[in-house]
Amino acid sequence: MLVIVAPGQGAQSPGFLTPWLEDPAFAARFEWLSTVAGLDLVEHGTTSDAETIRATEVAQPLLVATGLVAALQLFPHPGDAFEQIGAVAGHSVGEIAAAAGARVITAEQAMVLVRERGLAMAAASGRTPTGMTALLGGDPEEVAAALARHGLTAANDNGPGQVVAAGTLEQLAALKADPPAKARLMPLSVAGAFHTHHMAPAVERLASLARSVSVHDPRTRVISNRDGRVVHDGRDVLARIVGQIASPVRWDLCMETMTDLGVTGVLEMPPAGTLTGILKRQLPGVETFALKSPDQLDAARAFCDRHGESAGLETTPTWRMVVSPAKGTFHRDAEAADLDVLRAGAAIGGVASLRDTVSVTAAHGGQVVEWLVEDGDLVSPGQPLLRLHPEGAA
Repeated sequence: MLVIVAPGQGAQSPGFLTPWLEDPAFAARFEWLSTVAGLDLVEHGTTSDAETIRATEVAQPLLVATGLVAALQLFPHPGDAFEQIGAVAGHSVGEIAAAAGARVITAEQAMVLVRERGLAMAAASGRTPTGMTALLGGDPEEVAAALARHGLTAANDNGPGQVVAAGTLEQLAALKADPPAKARLMPLSVAGAFHTHHMAPAVERLASLARSVSVHDPRTRVISNRDGRVVHDGRDVLARIVGQIASPVRWDLCMETMTDLGVTGVLEMPPAGTLTGILKRQLPGVETFALKSPDQLDAARAFCDRHGESAGLETTPTWRMVVSPAKGTFHRDAEAADLDVLRAGAAIGGVASLRDTVSVTAAHGGQVVEWLVEDGDLVSPGQPLLRLHPEGAA
């Protein structure tokens, strides 16, 4: 199975777009998204210095636009991509690129959202001097205790030995002076304490905009940063992207879900390297591909051919699918089992795992066409559970 991932803020470096913009098709598409964002992203991707592209309001649109246009270079016929992509995931702001790639939102909607996300997060960061520091190694319990001692939040959990602490600059300085044993501290090139309560004003801003954004259910599995669950309701994907601004990135749980799905290959969109580095350490049996420059495109397509398989999520307008959000045992709701028509939001059951039980609802409702699993069946993330026919459809 092939998973496509998009990196988050901090992956950018000065001049990384220069070779990509030599292609006229890439340049034209990128200039269009720059226009939508209201920023000269061509300049920022080629000649702007590290400090300029470190700014939140610049870095985020730059990363999302790069991922979206590079995806069109990788898959010249976008519809064909869904015959190969088993799932998508993005780290932090990379979730916006992943959502657009899965057809939840359009590229233009993605650029408006990321522009406003960057501006709102920059404004929130300006209220109090904050930052982020990666802790590499150390005993997990001692690392957690050190963060609690200094009032810091584990804003990113990227797997064992890779936690990112976020908080005020004073709190981070105290951590530096009193670090957990055997942990190496690495300050990150970001402008604020992202994915913490410091970003609450940005959540409010994005939530108000999101109410006017039209969405579609994804064409492939979307793995959420919030809890690693597979999300197949477009409105839920968008809501999670909004809320994730002020909540931790659980990349560790995303990687668990990739394992549950049976991933064999992960391709990281440009500017690549950060996520594939984490995946190599945490999922040693999985092949990775870091797409960094256009001269790798043929090799990247061959990689996709080698690992690709359809997610099996048909998207015809005549019926809808309800899928499992996680790995576990499916327990059918007794009331739903006896109904021929389900209302929107009706519970159909739950998926129980060792961690918890996740309720499953029919987001859109409709006539029950076919139950695809039985009560007590083991299910995997994104597995179809129930086929519905929209009420009133011909």
